[in-house]
Amino acid sequence: MVTGDVQLVCRDCQKPFVFTHAEQEYYAARGFTNQPLRCPTCRANRRRRQLGLAPVEMHEVTCAACGTMTAVPFLPRGSRPVYCSGCFERMRHSESSTVASQAL
Repeated sequence: MVTGDVQLVCRDCQKPFVFTHAEQEYYAARGFTNQPLRCPTCRANRRRRQLGLAPVEMHEVTCAACGTMTAVPFLPRGSRPVYCSGCFERMRHSESSTVASQAL
């Protein structure tokens, strides 16, 4: 049964995460009946461990646009701004529309 977004707690890192409506639809389409027990980061790291790879190291940073704390999978350099996912998407869409309008 697909409902709205659900707040869950990761069994590995104990941090809250959102099980979105879209993720619920994906799980239902594949016949999964249980909610995920791990957050997306812990799920990815668990998969990497099973493949014999090192887990992804996340780094806490402050978004250059909105000032919120976020985590990124790379070590930021001081010379370039780092954005949260929301601001990054907004900037990416504004840049693509600027490039498209310049091409005309």
